[in-house]
Amino acid sequence: MEHVQSLRGMVDLLPQHLALWQRVEAVARAQFERAAVVEIRTPLLEATQLFARGIGEATDVVGKEMYTFLDRSDRSCTLRPEGTASVVRAAIQHGLLSQGPQRLWYSGPMFRYERPQAGRQRQFHQIGLEFLGAASPRSDVEAIALAWDLLEELGVQGLTLELNSLGSADDRAVYRQRLVAFLEARRDQLDSDSQDRLARNPLRILDSKHPDTQALLVEAPTLFDALAPESRVRFEQVKAGLAALNIPFRLNPRLVRGLDYYSHTAFELTSTQLGAQATVCGGGRYDGLVEQLGGAATPAVGWALGMERLVLLLAQANPVVAPAPDCYVVSRGAAAELEALALARDLRRLGLRVDLDGSGAAFGKQFKRADRSGAAWAAVLGDEEIEQGVLRLKPLRDPGLQELSFNLHDRAAVAALVQP
Repeated sequence: MEHVQSLRGMVDLLPQHLALWQRVEAVARAQFERAAVVEIRTPLLEATQLFARGIGEATDVVGKEMYTFLDRSDRSCTLRPEGTASVVRAAIQHGLLSQGPQRLWYSGPMFRYERPQAGRQRQFHQIGLEFLGAASPRSDVEAIALAWDLLEELGVQGLTLELNSLGSADDRAVYRQRLVAFLEARRDQLDSDSQDRLARNPLRILDSKHPDTQALLVEAPTLFDALAPESRVRFEQVKAGLAALNIPFRLNPRLVRGLDYYSHTAFELTSTQLGAQATVCGGGRYDGLVEQLGGAATPAVGWALGMERLVLLLAQANPVVAPAPDCYVVSRGAAAELEALALARDLRRLGLRVDLDGSGAAFGKQFKRADRSGAAWAAVLGDEEIEQGVLRLKPLRDPGLQELSFNLHDRAAVAALVQP
């Protein structure tokens, strides 16, 4: 019978890969706790209109990449393609914003129907931060600093902060007119995707990777030139805040991000660790999103980092392996195998990592598995040990140590010796 395979772009995270994932999650959680940022968890499945209204129907995400279907009640449902819209929906629905500013973070899988490649899958994972009710430029700086410090603590090399201001909705309307006029006069020089975006979402053309379009954009008007004076002042305050924290940045007037809800500050954190610059974290301000989704006008800023790409970066420089057990319990014989269960349980309660061989195989085979596990000690129980009321501890890593015997029921003494 043919094996059932996972769907393309849906990748299994196997035990040997997860140690690094868990380290990233643990470091992120600890940093968020130190910054008084609390966790929120939202459903994987949402009403499609949440993303159509929040992200924008003209975006590639909504138009081409979402997993959308009708449920049994003929409601249009979508597997979430990003986390911000869901967090905002939850904050509105449960009245969180009436309780004052919210400092939230989330983690989990997202779904987009894209072409799978290294560091990008159709089911992918994000860790994200959202400051809801945060209006000042200082909030932008703090959000960016938390992302920068997290990546530094994880050991990401070659970090660069790329920064831009998208201005207000009025600023972007002015800029959109200027950009469209410039590009319409050169439509025949644009690649086909950019020609399609010209009517639907012209700002996304600035993200084009097509070399001819990139060359054309060198002469295009910039968003910065369209910023109103107050938007320019705000952006200067963000830059001053970053400078005060000694976080270097590079201005990128073509940085617009891919979702319609962004305004004012937009940023990406890239790394050269993969050879070419790769974005590992991106975000910005989205002051209009809460109102767009039915809440009161609420300023907000946030970001998300992609776990797959981040883990790929970290694995190259500093691979992490799962910790070996402190003790591996081998046993043979009916009475010994029952006692081995109790022994493993008691040692785990005393704080040790304990692996229990449940095979009932010959001692020789069990000792081979104990050695392969990486454990420092093997706890040995057989019929003879049960009759004598003893437990033998066999060293597996240090040839200078001798095998020791303990009272079978003195678990604390065993744990004291095995404790690393």
